[in-house]
Amino acid sequence: MALAAEETGILQEAYPTKARDGLSNYANSSTHERKATVFAKELIKTAIAEKLDKEILLSSKTFCIADLGCSVGPNTVLAVQNIFEAVESKCQYYLHELNSQIPDFQVFFNDYTSNDFNLLFTSLPNDRRYYAAGVPGSFYGPLFPENSLHFVHSSYAIQWLSGVPKEVMNKNSPAWNKGKIHYSKSGDEVVLAYKAQCDKDMEQFLQARAKEIVCGGLMVLIFPGVPNGTHHSQSLPNMILELLGSCLMDLARKGIISEEKVDYFNMPTYLMSPKELEAAVERNGCFTIEGMEGLPLPLPSDSSAVASHLRAAVEGMIKLHFGEKILDELFDCYRKKIDENFSILKSGNLVNFFFLLKRRAAN
Repeated sequence: MALAAEETGILQEAYPTKARDGLSNYANSSTHERKATVFAKELIKTAIAEKLDKEILLSSKTFCIADLGCSVGPNTVLAVQNIFEAVESKCQYYLHELNSQIPDFQVFFNDYTSNDFNLLFTSLPNDRRYYAAGVPGSFYGPLFPENSLHFVHSSYAIQWLSGVPKEVMNKNSPAWNKGKIHYSKSGDEVVLAYKAQCDKDMEQFLQARAKEIVCGGLMVLIFPGVPNGTHHSQSLPNMILELLGSCLMDLARKGIISEEKVDYFNMPTYLMSPKELEAAVERNGCFTIEGMEGLPLPLPSDSSAVASHLRAAVEGMIKLHFGEKILDELFDCYRKKIDENFSILKSGNLVNFFFLLKRRAAN
C-alpha cells in the first residue's frame, strides 16, 4: 500500500507503512490484501489471455510491468509473479510467431522514496525470470517514459489520497472537520471536499498512466470501495477509522493529547464507488473499462488482527502528529473498541473492486 501526500503528505512521505519490527509490521499484517491478490489471480490470467493484444507481444523485445504502491512485500511479489506467469503463458501460445524468442521481462516496483526498497528486494525470489528495479515517487505524477509500460498493476493504493483536503483543516471553512479524523460520519461539506480531492488525484493518476502505457496495454486497479448507492458510514474500512477517531478523542478527554491536535488530524483516504471510478475514466477518455468485479472478503476473525493491520498502516502518521508515547495506549483502546463493536462491524460493507482498463488507440 502506498501512502500519499503533498502538504500533509510530508507526513506520509516520511512515514510510510510500518515495514519492520513486531507483529504489527505491514508485511506480517497485510493478510487481507494478500487474499485479494489471490482472488484476483484468475481474473488477471483471464484478462491477459483475452484482452492483451497479440501485437504487443510480437513487437516488444522487453515486456514492462509496473506495480504502483508496492510497499515492501510479499504481496507485490505474488502479484507480479501472477502477471508474469500469465503473460509468459500467452507468449508460449504464440511461440511460433515470436520465432521462439519470448520477450525479456522488466518489472518496476514503485512507491514513495521512504519505502524500504531494501527489504522489498530481499524478498524477491532468487530464481525469478524477470529484471527488477525500484522506481521511487508519487504515482499521482509521471514516473516512466512515454509509451514504455505494457501492464500496470496497483492494489490497495489508490484509496490513499495525495493529501488531506485543505478545507477540512480550516476553521473558517464549512468543511472544517472538528473532532473527527475522517469524512464518513461528517457533514456533506466534508464528504464533498474529500470527493473533490479524490477526483483531482484520479485525474492526475490517469493522465500520467495514459502517457506511460502503450496503446493496447492493460491496467489492473484493486481497491477497497463502497458499493454504488451505499453511504460511506456503512463501509467497514470507514467504520474502523471512525473507531480510531473516537479513541483519539478519548485520549483528548483524559488530557493525554489536546483536542485541537485531533481537530487537525485527518486521514488522507477516500473509498470510491464503481460509478465514481467509471466517471473518472470517462472524463480522462484514454482508457476503456474491460471488466469490473467485486471481491468480497471476510472481516478478520479477531480484534487483534484488525488492530495490528491498522496500526501497521497508520502508525507513522500518528507518531509524527501526536508523538510516540500515545501509540500503545491508543491501540490498546482501539483493540478494546473493536471487541465491543465487533457484531456491528460485521454488518459493514467490506468490498474490494477489481477494475481492468485498456489503453485506447491514440487519436
